Amino acid sequence: MDGKELLPHLFRTEYQKMVSVLGSLFGIEHIEQAEDIVSDTFLAATESWSAKGLPENPTAWLYAVAKNKTKNWLKRNTFFQQKLLSDLRYNLPEGEEIEIEIDLSARNITDSQLAMIFAVCHPVIPAESQVALALNLLCGFGTQEIADAYLTTKTVIYKRLSRAKEKLKEAGIKIRQLTFTEINDRLETVLKTLYLLFSEGYYSTSHNTVLRKDLCVEAMRLNYLLIEQPQTNQPAVNALLALMCFHASRFDARVNDTGEMILYQEQDETRWNRELIERGEYYLNQAGNSSALTRYHLEAAIAWWHTHKEDSSEKWNNILDLYNQLLILEYSPIAALNRTYAIAKARSKQEAITAAERLQLTDNYFYYALLGNLYTDIDDKKAVQHYETALKMATTPADIALIEKNIGQIKHRLNN
Repeated sequence: MDGKELLPHLFRTEYQKMVSVLGSLFGIEHIEQAEDIVSDTFLAATESWSAKGLPENPTAWLYAVAKNKTKNWLKRNTFFQQKLLSDLRYNLPEGEEIEIEIDLSARNITDSQLAMIFAVCHPVIPAESQVALALNLLCGFGTQEIADAYLTTKTVIYKRLSRAKEKLKEAGIKIRQLTFTEINDRLETVLKTLYLLFSEGYYSTSHNTVLRKDLCVEAMRLNYLLIEQPQTNQPAVNALLALMCFHASRFDARVNDTGEMILYQEQDETRWNRELIERGEYYLNQAGNSSALTRYHLEAAIAWWHTHKEDSSEKWNNILDLYNQLLILEYSPIAALNRTYAIAKARSKQEAITAAERLQLTDNYFYYALLGNLYTDIDDKKAVQHYETALKMATTPADIALIEKNIGQIKHRLNN
């Protein structure tokens, strides 16, 4: 692999590590400086490796250059240097040369990333800003990539990131190791952010499949980072990673070669990733080693049943029971809507229609698409009406194509 191929890979894997370490050193109020130093490091690599070829150890080269650039910047910035030394309680004899250690050891990288996760996922900023900031600082995504994921502009994302950083600065949030009590108080917010980050990739309307996979992979990487640490290796963390594994196992089976969505019942089971399913089962078992029960436990269990393709009554009755528990534990309109499909499979379409129409989610495209599905073969004219309403609300070519296909099949049947 030459420099042109290796650098993007190293940027994705090492950028966020170095930003986390320097961010922990500088503080959130100077996070942009940390980002600038790391970006300059990769720019130097681009220029040097193009002219001289790859160094023997590219990662070590990046770390060495980042350390030197940091020390040089500190020497030029006397005020910040003194502030940093004061913050870190350095007590050097007068006249002795200041030497600040830039610790890029594996242990400190992990500690810094954990500290950064809890700083970024702070409730002082809104959830969508937490996800965007996590993508930027913890995953190394640029503003354009984040904009592509959200189907918006760089300007919108830039403003969102800037406001989020400013909020963290104003609130005096520190990038530091937390106590066990602080971790327990904040872990739910962190898990919610990782859940949203994964969902942004898995359910994204972006056409960039590579980008969408990257979002899911990064959410799983950060989740695994929590599992590796004793203080954050808790049942809910394992349950969330299990959920991610089960969903990710079917990623490649969800779209065809032209980018159209493939419904669950029509997916090619041979394209499911069995290794990810097995890993999900492992983490789900780990999550069950306590009496704790969270939404992630229940959603992971539902996702596990979906890794079994057979259409048995046992499967759908279990899924329906899990949805019932989920709605009692933490109600959400989408979970209630998904439950109606389980009712159709476990009991009857008519009972599912009654449950769905009771929700009155008239501003939701999936509501009408589901009613279209439920009314099919019961009242095909109503099914078409609901699908046509969903068609007006659909925004992506994949969703539009799927709805049009369903309408076409019903109309063909009505005309014959």
